[in-house]
Amino acid sequence: MKLVFLGTGGTYPAKSRNVTSLAVQMSGEVLMFDCGEGTQRQLMFSPVSFMKISRIFISHLHADHFLGLPGLIQSMSLNGREDKLSIYGPQGMRRTVEAILGLGYFKCAYPIETKDLEPGDEIDFGRYRVRCAEAVHTVPSLAFAVEEKPRPGKFDLAKAKRLGVPEGPLFRKLQEGKSVIVDGKEILPEQVLGPARSGRKIVYSGDTRPCAAVTDLARGADVLVHDCTLDSGHSDIAAAFGHSTASEAAKVALDAGAHKLFLVHVSPRYDDTGILEVEARKVFSASEVPKEFSEHVIRHRD
Repeated sequence: MKLVFLGTGGTYPAKSRNVTSLAVQMSGEVLMFDCGEGTQRQLMFSPVSFMKISRIFISHLHADHFLGLPGLIQSMSLNGREDKLSIYGPQGMRRTVEAILGLGYFKCAYPIETKDLEPGDEIDFGRYRVRCAEAVHTVPSLAFAVEEKPRPGKFDLAKAKRLGVPEGPLFRKLQEGKSVIVDGKEILPEQVLGPARSGRKIVYSGDTRPCAAVTDLARGADVLVHDCTLDSGHSDIAAAFGHSTASEAAKVALDAGAHKLFLVHVSPRYDDTGILEVEARKVFSASEVPKEFSEHVIRHRD
């Protein structure tokens, strides 16, 4: 699982950063979180293939979070896409996509599925699930968690050999959670596997004030990507417009027990983001303002 930061800014594009968009590279597919203006051009400078994007999750319907959809949808079509694209977002998402598809002489040669989500919804995609929670912003907004399903426990080689299981294909079957037959005797996976191990988890807050719902969603996350529009010297402005400061985002990460915090949706007023990192690290040391196109691989912790 790899994060690619396509844009880390907020409100409108700045010289040093585009508006917020995050790509999550999974095995065989790419998930995208928010798609502000210019995102498809950001993709051209990144290692992410826009043709592999299977699902797009929009946190809310402010322009800097969804205006990149028309161009991206059209580019996929012009490049011969045939696979379905799924787009999820808060109430009004379906209506918005329908409006986009009705603009000008817009053509789309592949199916698009759009679904409005509510806080608390959970979608099961087989190998992983996506849960959403209500963020606190000036308009309806969702935070998202991507959670892999639990993995089988560690394989006990010595125990398998004591049970008479020969090395080779039967080992793999047991590791996959399937029972095998050895000399007419059934060997169950639980006889050679340790306790199930948790999968990886990332949480994307979208635009939000610090809130219990996002903190709960981020509980134990490998990575939390959180709104950090301003520093604490502008906390009154952050509160008025439904955003978080660097120290507030860091406190969410600390309270949630997250392992890493990435600060995004940075205001265009900051040419240098050092002030935000310094402030956040006083609260939560594993805080970082990612650079445009930076990549972060999330590895299993066990």
